[in-house]
Amino acid sequence: MKKYLEKSAKTEDEALAAALAELGLERDDVSVEIIERAKSGFLGIGASPAVIRVEYEVPDEPAKPAAPERRAAERPAKAEAPAAPSAPAAPKYTEGVKAETESFLRGLLERMGVRAEITISDRENGGLLVELSGPGMGAVIGRRGETLDAIQHLTNYAVNRGADKRCHISVDAESYRAKREESLVRLAEKMAAKVVKYKRSMALEPMNSYERHVIHTALQNYEGVSTSSTGTEPNRRVVVSYERPARQQPADNRPQSREWS
Repeated sequence: MKKYLEKSAKTEDEALAAALAELGLERDDVSVEIIERAKSGFLGIGASPAVIRVEYEVPDEPAKPAAPERRAAERPAKAEAPAAPSAPAAPKYTEGVKAETESFLRGLLERMGVRAEITISDRENGGLLVELSGPGMGAVIGRRGETLDAIQHLTNYAVNRGADKRCHISVDAESYRAKREESLVRLAEKMAAKVVKYKRSMALEPMNSYERHVIHTALQNYEGVSTSSTGTEPNRRVVVSYERPARQQPADNRPQSREWS
């Protein structure tokens, strides 16, 4: 089920950061639409904040109140010791989530006929990073990472279903995502250079939400261009548009809405 949250701040980035902090989500978990751009005004007069709308999904199935107790019972037993109350340590459910993540992925990969090594580590933001390796990673990754994205989506849904606190789980295979991100950044910069050279908008091939996010991020500070998304899934794509220098662009003609997704 899709939900929406509107936030305002001095800049679009600050509004997005506030929304993600409130929701406890990451950038690639949401779709963002700029409702109103921030305006500085003249000498502070007429200034207005940026307003964005964040779209995100929540599981349709209602949370089960017994899940936290069940999950706590499944955690490996530890020697009783007084917890250090002051240290902002990793979430208490991390070990339980790791066990559930590995169990789900092993079962899923077995049904796919794939044998893989599964390595799970903590991410800096408190989520988990799963690295898959082995001889059958081509089938796991799929065309342009579509199968890998589906595996990640299923894993997040299965592990977080009924949980009182969501943990984002990123699933990668043979460092595919890092390599794909590097190629997308090069593609974005190449496309932006063409847009500036020919002074006209250009559309990239259809991409999933994660890949579109990489393009938007790579070009957010690229002088002379702006990015937006157009179309509907699975044919949604990024459009790189030419922007005249600020001194040549009338203030009243600036676009008032742009979607990052």
